[in-house]
Amino acid sequence: MFKNVTIYRIAPGWAATLEEMEAALDAARFQPCGATQDKSVGWVEPRGEAHGPLVESVAGQRILKLQIETKGVPGSVVKKKAQEEADHIEATTGRKPGKKETKALREDALLALLPQAFARQMNVWVWIDLENGWLVTDASSQGKLDEVVTALVRAFDGLAITLLQTAVTPQTAMTQWLSATTPDEWPGGFAVERECELKSGDEEKSSVKFTRHNLATDEVRKHITEGKLPTRLALSWEGRIGFVLSESLQLKKINFLEGVFDGRPDEGENGFDADVALSTGELQKLLPELVEALGGEMAFGAAATAPADGAATTPPEREAVTADADDDGPPF
Repeated sequence: MFKNVTIYRIAPGWAATLEEMEAALDAARFQPCGATQDKSVGWVEPRGEAHGPLVESVAGQRILKLQIETKGVPGSVVKKKAQEEADHIEATTGRKPGKKETKALREDALLALLPQAFARQMNVWVWIDLENGWLVTDASSQGKLDEVVTALVRAFDGLAITLLQTAVTPQTAMTQWLSATTPDEWPGGFAVERECELKSGDEEKSSVKFTRHNLATDEVRKHITEGKLPTRLALSWEGRIGFVLSESLQLKKINFLEGVFDGRPDEGENGFDADVALSTGELQKLLPELVEALGGEMAFGAAATAPADGAATTPPEREAVTADADDDGPPF
């Protein structure tokens, strides 16, 4: 269910009932793109059952599913159709369209072509853990994160969230773990695996990637000494979950390892519940330990401070996103 994880902290004081959440999401239920609409965003049933609940509660965890539908027309096709119209205007009137008219012709061409465009649908899972005050999404790109955060704060009155931040940045911690000479220097329960990406901060922005490669080597440590810092590092936790940690504290390529899903029921009525209970149950154990390995969590709304030695620090705090955010701009 979760192949990627981005963690948000829910501001204290927000707690909606299932009924309140259901009513709020029903007002923003997904509707397919209209004939001349290029994007539609809305909530769908997590179980995939038509007219079912939009909020599922499994083992105390609330699961939501956002659907994003987009229709795109290649720019070259739009340009060609607009040029054909411009050529027709010039041939019949002897007048060549100016910049403003050419822009309008392209907009008209796009509207004419959209009804024939192929619609693409993407889903984003949202997990709300009210007990721990987390909001977790599997969005894999900044664009999808923006969509899901905007949809959430528009739906739920009083909801304020901010990206979870740790006292030690992932990049600083990953640098320490890769610089270690023995596994004893890794944080308890975690192991460095066989994939990472290192980048320099100079003008050349040189980078090196290691895949299926032993990272506990002098070669890797030499790159770090020369100024290349890790942006991604493959880790495993307790032999139960494998993932790639990014410099922005995203977990990517999450893989529940052998044995974790043993005894899971076959697909069917109980398959969804088992997937949710097992995946969220494992992540509820992993995430606090990862935060601890990164020096603990910073308080909601706290600003990062630079250490005296000039080492990498936590990125500047992003403002909390609330239901009062400007709907005309990005949520961050």
